[in-house]
Amino acid sequence: MVIAVDFDGTIVENRYPEIGPEAPFAIDTLKMLIAERHKVILWTTREDKLLDDAVEWCKKRGVEFYAVNKDYPEETKATNNHFSRKIKAEVWIDDHNVGGLPDWGTIYHMIKERKTFKEMISEAKKTKLSDHAAPKRKKWF
Repeated sequence: MVIAVDFDGTIVENRYPEIGPEAPFAIDTLKMLIAERHKVILWTTREDKLLDDAVEWCKKRGVEFYAVNKDYPEETKATNNHFSRKIKAEVWIDDHNVGGLPDWGTIYHMIKERKTFKEMISEAKKTKLSDHAAPKRKKWF
């Protein structure tokens, strides 16, 4: 699966142009997704030195992206005459999602199980309801 992931506010807390502290479990989750052979693309508005700093920050923590702000590593404006910042991914992980950014554990399970956020919420509600189900009444004759 091709996964595009934002940096500021997603992998790290948003302190742009500084690099904020890591979002809980972001790096561990990205490492697992990469180990499972997903193509993880860094998709950010950072450019030049700020982008280099973000890539290096991730690399120091063991996360090396398939590509950065492009669909594949070799892509250039010369090789793709429709080159744009719009990444062709199956999943986008961004703090500006409608409804906000789920925690990284939920994100991992959504990708691993190929479930939507709506499905995850529905299952959580069912589990919560069954956990609090009233005990069965004894039949009295």
